[in-house]
Amino acid sequence: MTEVVVMGRLSADIYPTQLRTALRDQRSFTRYVGGFAGNVCTGLARLQVSTAIVSKVGDDGHGEFIRDFLSAEGVDVDWLGVDHTLNTPVVFCEIWPPDRFPLLFYRTPTCPDWELKTGDFDLEAVANAPILLVSGTGLARENSRVAHTAALEQHRHTAILDLDYRPPFWATANAYREAIQAVLPRTDIVVGNEDEVRAATGVDDPRKGINRLRSLGPGVLILKRGGEGAILFDSDRVLEVPPVRMEVVNGLGAGDAFLAALTRGVLRRIDLPTAVRQANWAGAHVASQIPCSEAMPFLKDLEAASAVRP
Repeated sequence: MTEVVVMGRLSADIYPTQLRTALRDQRSFTRYVGGFAGNVCTGLARLQVSTAIVSKVGDDGHGEFIRDFLSAEGVDVDWLGVDHTLNTPVVFCEIWPPDRFPLLFYRTPTCPDWELKTGDFDLEAVANAPILLVSGTGLARENSRVAHTAALEQHRHTAILDLDYRPPFWATANAYREAIQAVLPRTDIVVGNEDEVRAATGVDDPRKGINRLRSLGPGVLILKRGGEGAILFDSDRVLEVPPVRMEVVNGLGAGDAFLAALTRGVLRRIDLPTAVRQANWAGAHVASQIPCSEAMPFLKDLEAASAVRP
């Protein structure tokens, strides 16, 4: 039985083999599976969660690479469609530890996962999955937004939204804000960083922004603060969860590892403070390495880490 369904962004990540080197000067790269859905699905599968992906790739070698990788990791790819017109998007990055990781996206004006439609997957089966994961980027184009909205409206259990704000994907900040606020009543848990909370609410103070988001539906919000840890907002409880200290190599993908570990905790009915502690460790683990998907921890790593113990 599928325990978690993940909808959204996929890409082939083209990462440099040299650190602290501008893209114009790079001569060699390594390809990885990337994007919100690719990373989170891999993270969940490695944590022994039965996971299905709902997305699309192009009819090309990059799309085949993504499908093969996810299938080998144990992800159900039956709803990973193929667009025969658009190419699979690729993403280049530069790696400047500890805190600068510029990205160059090749996915506009549109790409396969943004052309996802409700007919591309079994809406009833998705509705019955114990957890549905979606991201803000999935709302950035009409077809994908309609498909995401339909899945959220019909879902019968726990829906988790990652705010995932990428300004280049949106015509205006207001367009992002309106799209996010339209789906908030259908979500149970929302995860985002301070910039994403500001973008989703238009409120400068992140804590006031959290209150604004909670007034629109979700009962639980988790504010990711990078090297400062995370803050859990649950009912009347506000709990600051300290960070896990590791040397940062590449911060990209840390948030997806965080979300995978958190989701596994929610699914397995682990208390939320412990789940957030585990998520902090998973994020730090990935940030200490170059890849995103291929750095996702396995369950044995998560359970062995002293930082995840209550």
